[in-house]
Amino acid sequence: MSDSNTITIQLGTRQIAPMGTGTWAWGDFFVWGYRWGNDAEIKATFDASTDAGINLFDTAELYGFGRSEQLLGQFMRQNPVKPLIATKFFPLPWRIRKQAVVRALRGSLRRLGLASVDLYQIHWPPSTSTIETMAEGLADAVEAGLTRSVGVSNYNVDQMRRTHELLAKRGIQLASNQVEYSLLERMPESSGLLAACRELGVTLIAYSPLGMGLLTGKFTPENPPKGLRGRWFKTDYLERLQPLLGKMRDIGTAHAKTVAQVALNWTICKGTLPIPGAKSVRQLQENAGALGWQLTTEEVVALDTISAAVPKPQH
Repeated sequence: MSDSNTITIQLGTRQIAPMGTGTWAWGDFFVWGYRWGNDAEIKATFDASTDAGINLFDTAELYGFGRSEQLLGQFMRQNPVKPLIATKFFPLPWRIRKQAVVRALRGSLRRLGLASVDLYQIHWPPSTSTIETMAEGLADAVEAGLTRSVGVSNYNVDQMRRTHELLAKRGIQLASNQVEYSLLERMPESSGLLAACRELGVTLIAYSPLGMGLLTGKFTPENPPKGLRGRWFKTDYLERLQPLLGKMRDIGTAHAKTVAQVALNWTICKGTLPIPGAKSVRQLQENAGALGWQLTTEEVVALDTISAAVPKPQH
C-alpha cells in the first residue's frame, strides 16, 4: 500500500497527485441532472480542484454529448493553472476504422480549445471493430502529436494485454485502464485486472470510487437517492450496505475523516488513481480530504473483509 501523505502516481509520462476529478456530471442531464445556468457553480468546483492540487480532469466526448468538454475548455481559459486533461473516444458501431479515433480526438480538441490532451482513452471495447484497430488509432494519435499518452477504459485483462502489446510494437506505453473500482465493485481484484496493471506498468484509474454516491454515507433506506439512482438502488440494497458504512464511520472517526474520505483513501491505498466526481465546491473539498493521510493496513483488511459480503449493486 502507498502513503498518500507523500506519494504521487505515474500516469503516462507524468507524476501527478493520486486523485483526479471526474466530470461526467458536468453537462449530463440523464443521470446527474445537469441544468443550463448552473455553470458558475461548476466553474467554482473546477477552481477548487486546481486550488487543492487535484489537476487531472477526466472527461469524454459522450459526457453531455460534448458539453463536459466545452465547459472544461471555458474554465481552463479563465484559470491560470494549466491542468491535465484526459478524454475518451466512444466506439460507436459505425466507427470501425482507426482513422475514426484521430478524427474524434480532433473534435474533442476543438471543444476543449487545446492542441493536444494529456491522455486519450478508448471508452469501451469496440463492438463492431477490433481491439487492435482501436490500438492502432491510439498510436496514430500519439504520433500526430494530439495526445501525450493513451489508455483504455472498461477493458478486461485480455483486451488490455492485446492493446499493450500492439502499442509496445510501435514504441508506445499503454498508460492506463479506467474501470469501475470501489469498496462496492471489487471485480478488478478478483478478475486479476489490478495485478495485470501492476505487472504491465499500467495505471488503474478508478471511476465511481464512491459507488455513485452510495459510499458517501448520506443515503439510507429512509433517505434513498433521487432520480435514476433511486430506481437503481432499492431499499433492501441500502439496508445491506449499513454494516459496511458503519465500519467506515468508525474508521473515519479515528482519523477525523468522513465516510467518503475513507472510501477514497482505500482506493489510493490499493495503488489506484480515483477520479471522484464533484458538482459543488463542498463536494470537491470533501474529496480532497482523502489526501494527506493513510488508512492502516489493519483498517484496509477490515474494509476488504466486510465489503466482500456486500453484493455488487445492480444498475
